[in-house]
Amino acid sequence: MNTSTDNHSRFSESRLDALTKRIQADIDAKFIPGAAMLIAQDGRVVVEKALGTQDPSIGTPMRLDSIFRIYSMTKPIVSVGVMMLVEQGRLLLSDPISKYLPELRHLKVGVERPGLKDKPQLELVPTRQAITIQDLLRHTSGFTYGIFGESLVKEAYRKAGIGSTRATSDEFIRILSTLPLAYQPGTTWEYSHSTDVLGVLLERLSGMPLDAFLKERILQPLGMHETGFWVEPAQQHRIAEPFATDPVTGAAVKLSQPRLRPNFLGGGGGMLSTLRDYLRFAQMLLNEGELDGVRILSRKTLRYMASDHLADLPQAKAGAAYLPGAGYGFGLGLAVRTAAGGAFTPGSVGDFTWSGLAGTYFWIDPQEKMLAIFMMQAPEQRDHYRQLFRNLVYGALV
Repeated sequence: MNTSTDNHSRFSESRLDALTKRIQADIDAKFIPGAAMLIAQDGRVVVEKALGTQDPSIGTPMRLDSIFRIYSMTKPIVSVGVMMLVEQGRLLLSDPISKYLPELRHLKVGVERPGLKDKPQLELVPTRQAITIQDLLRHTSGFTYGIFGESLVKEAYRKAGIGSTRATSDEFIRILSTLPLAYQPGTTWEYSHSTDVLGVLLERLSGMPLDAFLKERILQPLGMHETGFWVEPAQQHRIAEPFATDPVTGAAVKLSQPRLRPNFLGGGGGMLSTLRDYLRFAQMLLNEGELDGVRILSRKTLRYMASDHLADLPQAKAGAAYLPGAGYGFGLGLAVRTAAGGAFTPGSVGDFTWSGLAGTYFWIDPQEKMLAIFMMQAPEQRDHYRQLFRNLVYGALV
């Protein structure tokens, strides 16, 4: 891949300068500590900037090789790993997950019913169909997180401490097996621990820890040598850090601890990466499964992943928090744009995207042969800067 910076593209240089100045102005106003951003088109880097501070507590400048907690931008990587096993005939998307994780065979759905003194209580009802691998990939498993809204099921997740880095993979599955589902499988999109389950599935099918599997199958072949689940001591000076307190909301900012190997390697949100490393993954996606002569997935499999898998589920978007938002469906590990309008931001039908809790974000626009990546560590501001960055990038296209 040619990664030299090249402004001879379909972008306005003055508008790209305006993008940089706008982000820098917010850094100067101390809304965010710093950011790294990259735009590539036709396989060439158009913009690559590191702005502000990497660690505001000591004033370290942001670098192009700063290391970011990417949280849920882990999900597309793990989803690609699952589809590699599908291509190898190791599993089918229609397989029930209990085929590989028998602990999850007898899950029940938690339904809130009126109780004494109008206090709701949870009734456990049988599932009408099995959770499939496809359900995990498209977040229609019925699992949830203990965040993004309130419910008795989410309260149960929080009390159980599910997803703790102190747990092992087997302990994670054991705890999950004791918790109710939020919805009937195969009906409703609900952001959840589904991709964490896929991470455990990859471990069991491969006989390898998740980090070793991803390194062997995806990270090393793509040349992503700075992506993993923790940062070695020699490179810890490059870790990007947030403000201790968000300057806009006043909320204390607490992010994951990246300096020690966690017991539980969370396939849904445990990885760290750099701007250039994630570029290589994103360019492979834009190239429909190939980068620099290395093919990770077939062209048809990649297109299948980046297609809407919710279209035939009438209630799929009816949950309490449909995070992809208007104008988007969801594929296998990625949100997929289904309409030119409807969304808060411009884009192209067929563009696909995901983001991370701490403020990282990327999208692929096949129509424009373009990808864009934005990385910061400011979780309270993530929604604002996803929209702002996308608006400014499309505003610079001519």
